[in-house]
Amino acid sequence: MKISAEIKTIIKDSLFTGLISLALFGPIVGLKTSSKGEGLFVTPHVSIVVLLVAACIVGRFLIGLNSLRKKEINLIGNITSTISNYMDNKGKHVAITGVLFAIVFPFLPFTDRYVLDVSIMILTYIMLGWGLNIVVGLAGLLDLGYVAFYAVGAYSYALIATTFGWSFWVCLPLAGLFAGFFGILLGFPVLRLRGDYLAIVTLGFGEIVRIILINWYEVTNGPDGITGIPRPSFFGLEFKKFPDEGETSFHTFFNLEYSTMHRIIFLYYLILVLALITNYFTLKIRKLPVGRAWEALREDEIACKSLGVNPTNTKLTAFAIGATFGGFAGAFFATRQAFVSPESFTFIESAIIVAIVVLGGMGSQTGVVLAAIFLIGITEVFRDLEQYRMIAFGGAMVLIMIFKPKGILANRKPTITLKDYIK
Repeated sequence: MKISAEIKTIIKDSLFTGLISLALFGPIVGLKTSSKGEGLFVTPHVSIVVLLVAACIVGRFLIGLNSLRKKEINLIGNITSTISNYMDNKGKHVAITGVLFAIVFPFLPFTDRYVLDVSIMILTYIMLGWGLNIVVGLAGLLDLGYVAFYAVGAYSYALIATTFGWSFWVCLPLAGLFAGFFGILLGFPVLRLRGDYLAIVTLGFGEIVRIILINWYEVTNGPDGITGIPRPSFFGLEFKKFPDEGETSFHTFFNLEYSTMHRIIFLYYLILVLALITNYFTLKIRKLPVGRAWEALREDEIACKSLGVNPTNTKLTAFAIGATFGGFAGAFFATRQAFVSPESFTFIESAIIVAIVVLGGMGSQTGVVLAAIFLIGITEVFRDLEQYRMIAFGGAMVLIMIFKPKGILANRKPTITLKDYIK
């Protein structure tokens, strides 16, 4: 039986991939150090390394076989294209169904405290993804420091609430305004930058904010963070088992038995409403002149200028509005955790948010939802195997980029078409 030259090449590439994976996984996964007394011992994990290397070899071989087909049958591509086409025709029905499911989700039989906590985390990343989608997906400005606005919103809420004792509902818009102001501050220095240079500057801005939070101890309490952040109330009703004198708690007002799930469910609905507001605003502003100016800027900045669109104002509005929604999400994060510290706003957070936008399909609102559920779900599946969580996260991104380079839902309906003006 003769083996074609193409198959031989695929086999060589697969074996070479196995050698690279062995060099990577061997020392990182295969050798685990542990201390006993004053000595340091190394425990080998040969079986895990063998499984990982075998998976890489088989995966590379299957990818090579797929490329040999005359008619590429890309299962993931076909599925996502079908979803994209269906969303164009039945998008409203799917959106309504998804919102209704999200509303009844906390009361489903399988929903417990852990599932709700994960759902709140996913909704937070969906809101952040939709906010960054304005900057990256619509305006085409690669922002790697979006976590800075997330941090500004969280610290603004924490400082105002703990210093003045103001409620969440008063501090929430202020946190968004402060984050939007920082978005304008970032926008001015990067007006002439594009592509990689813009990404480097925004990355530096995110690190500058984090370093300031660490070193400005008199205001931010440095690496110790801010504790005792007040939690939101339900129209003045606190979620306390034993309310203070003169106060009425949520469970006593509605004559319910006290449960810690009341506060968790309330936080779930709070972030759900904030995320839906973000989505609604984005969909509406895309159809306005400023939204179409963002898309024109993304496609060709020179042509955009020739049409009389001011790129300075266009970029600033994109940074400001995107940052504002990041600030809202940061305020929610602070009130949910009741504690903020600089360690919660590292570069990896920006990387995850950018990955959600890019993998979902830049400019696609539905794609952001699918990517957030997929990526955050992957990390939670490997929660007990903490050392493998980021490996699974990176592997998921690699697979999506191989089978769907433009994102899960790359095909989105344009906001305006020529037939709209042809009668």
